[in-house]
Amino acid sequence: MRFLKPRSSFLDLPVIGLPAQAIDILTSAIAFKESLLQQIADAKSRIFLCSLYLQHDDAGQQVLDALYAAKRSNPALEIAVFVDWHRAQRGLIGEKKVPGQVAGNAAWYQSQSQLHDVAVPIYGVPVQTRELFGVLHLKGFVIDDVVTYSGASMNNVYLQQFERYRHDRYWLIREQRLADSMAAWLRQYFLSNPAVHRLDQNAVPQTRAARAEMRTEIREMREMLKTATYTLPADSTLQQAQSLSVASLSGVGKNNALNRHLCQLIAAAKTQIRICTPYFNFPLAITREVNRALKRGVQVQIILGDKTANDFYIPPEQEFKAIGCLPYLYEMNLRRFAKKHQTEMADGRLQIHLWKHAENSYHLKGLWIDQLYTVVTGNNLNPRAFRLDLENALIFTDPQGELLQQSETEFAAIMQHTSLLANYAQLEKLSDYPPKVRQLLSRLSRVRLDHLAYRVL
Repeated sequence: MRFLKPRSSFLDLPVIGLPAQAIDILTSAIAFKESLLQQIADAKSRIFLCSLYLQHDDAGQQVLDALYAAKRSNPALEIAVFVDWHRAQRGLIGEKKVPGQVAGNAAWYQSQSQLHDVAVPIYGVPVQTRELFGVLHLKGFVIDDVVTYSGASMNNVYLQQFERYRHDRYWLIREQRLADSMAAWLRQYFLSNPAVHRLDQNAVPQTRAARAEMRTEIREMREMLKTATYTLPADSTLQQAQSLSVASLSGVGKNNALNRHLCQLIAAAKTQIRICTPYFNFPLAITREVNRALKRGVQVQIILGDKTANDFYIPPEQEFKAIGCLPYLYEMNLRRFAKKHQTEMADGRLQIHLWKHAENSYHLKGLWIDQLYTVVTGNNLNPRAFRLDLENALIFTDPQGELLQQSETEFAAIMQHTSLLANYAQLEKLSDYPPKVRQLLSRLSRVRLDHLAYRVL
């Protein structure tokens, strides 16, 4: 007789304790940028930056200049920047590639490297053989013994270089064991992997070229990442924790541990669930747990960006691009969900808040459960995050309410520019959309390609 191994519970996750004073929750992109640059300037031993991209723009240049300056002043400083392999080698969406030339940010990394007599290694991490099917969405900066966790990448809008900003979450955790664990993970799974290559040097291999061995290396790396875990010198488990504690998780591919534990957290809620995501497109597993929570009387708050606050939104007066249909797809999905749950919205069990602030955009992700658990993550809680991208998260448990004041201050800052959706009919429908958007979405719907779009975009 075959016995199946029981799946682990989030309550069994190893945690380390830390005082509330070890955590600073920043509430603005400007504060985040100032903190990042100051930490780089003050770094003594290590700087590991992991982000979807480091962009060739003013803010990106400022970060890269700071890294070179830090290395020059302290040659023993260990520096490694990890970005998505594919994203770094293409231009912005809609930008034409010049045949025979290195494209995108990789060309900039190489030109900057030639200007300096010290090295700042920038590594391209290929989570999949093609960008469409998976990217590096792992988050977290480790500078000495401080972990800075945010969903933000490094460019003008995420760092509010000028007037516009993209609102995110910004947590600073001063805990050596957590920093050591995250740095060790990057060394083990990225720095020692043959699929990971430096992008700041010439002769970057081409994934689509005749290098079948590289594609094999990428597939082998992805299989390895499916079982990758952070190693924490645990004080206890999440269930046993008597004071503020943190657990760390990574995951890639269907049914991974990170996905399961996020669903278990929602399933464990007794009184309140708060969910932030910029793209309303829950996986079936999340939708199922939200529906169950509503049925058992849990109050659910979902905080989303208005479609005009989506980073893919293109105003109707600007040139139309197909990618600009995405915010409308997400709004159509939200309208269907809200219509189905209009009764719960009317009696207050379900609250849907839409974030909008001038020309700025919204990129927040996370979970708050019963004022007990807080999840800080880059996970968009959508099918792509649950199936394709490499993700991670920090799960905080706070049985004594030590972090409650800071957490509520953060949440108040998030809610500052939101409005409550009272009725699903407040949302525009397909017939209200600009003609070209309406035409493309109608065409996608007729051939059911909209379902495919929800899964991969």
